Amino acid sequence: MEVTATLRYARISPQKCRLVADTVRGRPVNNALNTLKFMPKKGAKLVYKVLWSAIANAQENQGLDVDDLTVARIQIDAAPQLKRFAARAKGRGTRIIKRNSHITVAVSDGKKD
Repeated sequence: MEVTATLRYARISPQKCRLVADTVRGRPVNNALNTLKFMPKKGAKLVYKVLWSAIANAQENQGLDVDDLTVARIQIDAAPQLKRFAARAKGRGTRIIKRNSHITVAVSDGKKD
């Protein structure tokens, strides 16, 4: 059975967050949590919290055993961007795009519903 958790509008670019997500995809949850906990990236902290939430959802809502869970899928999608302007020389302005992400983590015990 697959259980998900989602973080929407995370203030990190999808490209940076996907680097973290690729390291834990398909691993057992205990291994994935340990990897994320000691990874020195901002995206690791965000994915760690969403993974922890997915594990809690599986345990509380579905009654699944935590030791049997694996990271079934991690999906990092682009969220709406914040558009800002920065001052430049001769009265000009340059657009700055601050990218956001939607992070979805699904854990599974490998059994069908």
